[in-house]
Amino acid sequence: MVTRAESAALTRRALLDAAAELLDLGGPEAVTLREVGARAGMTRGAPYRHFADKDSLLTAVATEGWDRISDQVRALRTDPALSASERLCGALHALIGVGRGQPHLYQLLFRRRGDRPGQRGEGLDRVRRLCAPADDTAAAVRATERFQDEFLAVVAALVGAQNARHYGALLLTSAHGIAGMELSGHLATDVWRISADELVDTVVRMVANVGETA
Repeated sequence: MVTRAESAALTRRALLDAAAELLDLGGPEAVTLREVGARAGMTRGAPYRHFADKDSLLTAVATEGWDRISDQVRALRTDPALSASERLCGALHALIGVGRGQPHLYQLLFRRRGDRPGQRGEGLDRVRRLCAPADDTAAAVRATERFQDEFLAVVAALVGAQNARHYGALLLTSAHGIAGMELSGHLATDVWRISADELVDTVVRMVANVGETA
């Protein structure tokens, strides 16, 4: 027999899955509590028993997005078959891959504090302060901190712990810029004649060279 807590967890899971699907299909504007409930096959009031409002729901979707990226980075970090440079390349590609496959989610991950859902923002640290209700803030903080910790560990293996934050910030801003250029279509012009993957490889080689001489 399913307990009340288990039933609530299943309902929340279904609502989050429905919200993520709507986000991928039409962006934040397509995510309404009514549409989420309908897509999940639930009553109109079901989403309101789990999420205070639309922004609360989107914050939960973004939190899960950061958790998934963290899982990928952790898997790379602990893979003994990969070199330090390969792990770092993989971590950056994991982030850029979200921009390619789920552009609306990617923009949601990097929105600024105070932005309405769907508006773009920048800065990983600001993701910690997503415009979320108090009950969602702690989960968002944990998710972004976990990603930061995993990513910094990957960077530290290449440049040392003392340089990890400096070069980690450089690498993330580079990856964010690469993802934005690719997402906007400006990277695929005859002007640059280089792919996002090639740019990532170049940035990692530059940082690796610094690590070798540090």
